[in-house]
Amino acid sequence: MKNDTTTTLLNFVLTVLVILSVVFACFYVWRTHTALQMQSKLQADRQATQFGFQKIQALMNEVVAYNSTAKNPELTQLIQSIQAPQPTATK
Repeated sequence: MKNDTTTTLLNFVLTVLVILSVVFACFYVWRTHTALQMQSKLQADRQATQFGFQKIQALMNEVVAYNSTAKNPELTQLIQSIQAPQPTATK
């Protein structure tokens, strides 16, 4: 193969394309790794939130059971305000 301008230009283009392919492959691997880490953190946060809601619901059930025996009017009013349906926003 002769070493002329066309061959030199094509070798340069090929080199640039190979380098860009490696760079984009590294970006892809890095972003995939980051996305997987974020997904696992999101799953852990979701489980923690669900556990927190379960604890709140259990506490609310205990308060309602206590109020059924103690009959405190202030506590009854507080329970009713918490259990009242929240108004939904219209779009």
